[in-house]
Formats: sequence, C-alpha cells, structure tokens
Amino acid sequence: MKFYSYRKKYIEQKQKKTAPIRMNARQKKTFLLYAVTVVMLCAGTHTVYAAGDPLSVVNNLSTFIFSLIRAIGLILLGFGIVQVGLSLKSHDPSQRANGFLTLAGGIIITFTKEILDLIIG
Repeated sequence: MKFYSYRKKYIEQKQKKTAPIRMNARQKKTFLLYAVTVVMLCAGTHTVYAAGDPLSVVNNLSTFIFSLIRAIGLILLGFGIVQVGLSLKSHDPSQRANGFLTLAGGIIITFTKEILDLIIG
C-alpha cells in the first residue's frame, strides 16, 4: 500500500501547473530594451570583402558542393556495405539485391566529379 501512496504523490506532483509570472510596465520596458540591445549587437554591421576573381568564387563553390556530394556518396557506400553484409548473414536475396544497388549508387555518387570530368574532357 505504501508504493501506491508514493506513486499517487508523484503523479500529483507532476500534474501541478505553474502560474505565469506577471510583469509590470517597467519590467516590460526593461526587457524590451534588453532584447533590442541583444539583436543590435548580434546583427551588427559586418564587412564583407569580395574576391578579386569571380571565377575563383564559382570554383570554390563548386568544390564545396562536390565535397558535400562525395560525403553523401561515402555514407551511401558504407550503408550499402553493411546491407550486403547483413544480407549474406541472413540469406535474404532481396536485401542482397538492395545492398548491391545501394553500393553501386554510393560508388557512382562518390566519384561524380571524376565521372563528369571524364565526360566533359
């Protein structure tokens, strides 16, 4: 019976609601001033320098995007290897086929930049 009373007290304690804190006009103005100050300090002016050559910016962006694509491809490649390993353990042919498809897709996505360079020449 003791367990029931402890549990009942715990549930009652969890169900208590807290009352909202009321602010008067002075506190609201102080909080507004604080919030505006924080926004002004965080979103202040920042000096941005443009690169000298616009093509270097495009090349840097291209390199960044292809590195993201390569990372996604490596993740798929690892997932495909795990899937093929699990299918060999469980003797599931449909999972094995999906694993090999994921593995092939991961290889293609990982080497997308090299494939495009070979096609373009």
